[in-house]
Amino acid sequence: MWKSIQPAPPDSILGLTEEFKKDKNPDKVNLGVGVYKDDAGNTPVLRCVKAAEKELVETQKSKSYLPISGDPAYAAAVQRLLFGTKSEVINSARAATVHAPGGTGALRVGADLIHKFNPEARVWVSSPTWANHNGIFGAAGFEIGSYSYYNAANKGLDFDRMFSDLEKIPAGDIVVLHTCCHNPSGVDLNPDQWQEVAALAVQKGWIPFLDFAYQGFGDGVIEDRFAVEQFAAAGIDCYVASSFSKNFGLYNERTGAMTVVTPSGEEATVAMSHLKTVIRTNYSNPPAHGGLVASIILNTPDLHAMWLEELAAMRNRIVNMRKALVDGLSQQGVEGDFSYIEKQRGMFSFSGWSEDVVKQLRVNKGIYMVGGGRINLAGLTTSNIEYVCSAVAEAMKS
Repeated sequence: MWKSIQPAPPDSILGLTEEFKKDKNPDKVNLGVGVYKDDAGNTPVLRCVKAAEKELVETQKSKSYLPISGDPAYAAAVQRLLFGTKSEVINSARAATVHAPGGTGALRVGADLIHKFNPEARVWVSSPTWANHNGIFGAAGFEIGSYSYYNAANKGLDFDRMFSDLEKIPAGDIVVLHTCCHNPSGVDLNPDQWQEVAALAVQKGWIPFLDFAYQGFGDGVIEDRFAVEQFAAAGIDCYVASSFSKNFGLYNERTGAMTVVTPSGEEATVAMSHLKTVIRTNYSNPPAHGGLVASIILNTPDLHAMWLEELAAMRNRIVNMRKALVDGLSQQGVEGDFSYIEKQRGMFSFSGWSEDVVKQLRVNKGIYMVGGGRINLAGLTTSNIEYVCSAVAEAMKS
């Protein structure tokens, strides 16, 4: 059957990594894929994860299937992280949480659930957004539209146009929102703006679908959940796709969660029943290891404290590399104000560098970044920052 079928194009991000691996340049730098790296250029296993894995290996008595929704202790820990330990949402039991295979799996589970009952809805994503949002919701059967978000002229948020676009979205449609550390821009809403958007969702009746992949990489675990708290408190239907890939470094364990917030406990029970049917016909039940590790960490005070310390170190390293990049470009004499890079949050920066510059950096210098100039700041280190800044200066002057 494959003789008359053309090969599918490579993924825009993971395909870039394959190119990087084949590159023979000894100075090559991967600023593309969104994976945290330490200053030695490695993606480390956190100390808290090692400790939790040791405990799990020593105490685990079975490799039997998890429930369809995953381990209940994991779901409870996820909800405490999303809403806070004293949250009314938790006390009212009006949220249903399932363990999904990573943030991507959580997005797809939520998309399939909504499409089951509201196939005519349209899904709206920010412009720009993570490229796979279009693929995930499109594959689930949705028509996709976009709303204004990033202002290329001032390298910041175009909130007025964003709000105006959201005002026009019909009731029942789905709006995908990045709760913090927007991918690819690194530009986020402030608390006042989030409150305005949450109030608008109530007024207009569209359904928020929050992509929460980077909790703790913005300002902190508690600070970064502000948007989630606003929508949860609004008492409307809301979806939250969360992930432990980044903040726990559990990339290859595919550890995420889909949480459906409803106006009442009774509705959450109904939502959970249908979440299970969606999962059962997809992957049946989730992989265990990553979720059990995360659960041990979040439910053990000493390991929880260790995790927060390690997460803060990752966050601070990225902040430091933002400053080093801005300073390095200035020292290389690159024209322009790059202070916006320091104002952005999280792992990414939308540099706005032209496709020609991006191509020159890849072909001539072995520096890989996503089209449009999205940079993973965690790919910068104290040993390669000078090389990268010099290469950018050369490419922009040519």
